[in-house]
Amino acid sequence: MRFLRPVVVALAGLTFAATLSTGEASAAKGSFIWLGPEGKSYLVENPPNGRCLTMQQRAHGARNATKTPAVLYSGKKCKGRAVPLAPGQQAPRDAAFASVRFG
Repeated sequence: MRFLRPVVVALAGLTFAATLSTGEASAAKGSFIWLGPEGKSYLVENPPNGRCLTMQQRAHGARNATKTPAVLYSGKKCKGRAVPLAPGQQAPRDAAFASVRFG
């Protein structure tokens, strides 16, 4: 029985480590920046991958300063015309969007 306990502790540690690395991989590293009403800048640090982020106000001029591709959508809830935005790429200042998804 003494052998079983170290094995269980080691497996639990591996499971915990795998959970941590999965959590880190689910975010786009870096910043996503855009312009809102009156040209005010907004940003999200390390936005989540695979989740649709809907803008609450008019948004335009997006800059993808993450290391993950993003897709801008003309409609809310990631619907409508889709425009890809590569890592480090900036959309034209007048390019409006209503939602975005990373990954």
